[in-house]
Amino acid sequence: MNESKPETINYRIKLLRGVLGMTQANFSRVISLSSGYLAGVETEKRTVNNRIIKLICSSFSVNEDWLKTGQGEMFLKEEDPKFSRLLNLYKELSPHYRDFIFRQIELLLEIQDEVEAGKKTAG
Repeated sequence: MNESKPETINYRIKLLRGVLGMTQANFSRVISLSSGYLAGVETEKRTVNNRIIKLICSSFSVNEDWLKTGQGEMFLKEEDPKFSRLLNLYKELSPHYRDFIFRQIELLLEIQDEVEAGKKTAG
C-alpha cells in the first residue's frame, strides 16, 4: 500500500480537501480535474503538475509555498476555510441558483442593517 506522507504535496492536497470539508468529487470539479485523477494524487499514484498547483491555489486561496513545500500558512490572508468552502459550493451552482443566493444574501444584509439601526435608536 502506498501511504501519503506529510511532507509530500500529494498529502497536502488531501489535507487541504479535508480542511475545506469537500468530497473528492466536489474538489476535483472546482479545479476541473477528474475525481479519479485526484484520487490518484491523494494516494501518491499520480503526480501534481504546475497547472494543478495554480488551479488549487487560485480556487481556494491557498499559499503556493505551503502547497509546494509545507512552509508557511495553508491559506493566504488568513482566509476562513468556511469562506473558501462556501465559495466553492457556490461555483458548483447553475447561474439560476447563483442568482437566488445573491438575492438571499442581499435580503439578509437589509435585515441586518435594519436590526443594527434599531439597536442604535433603542440604545
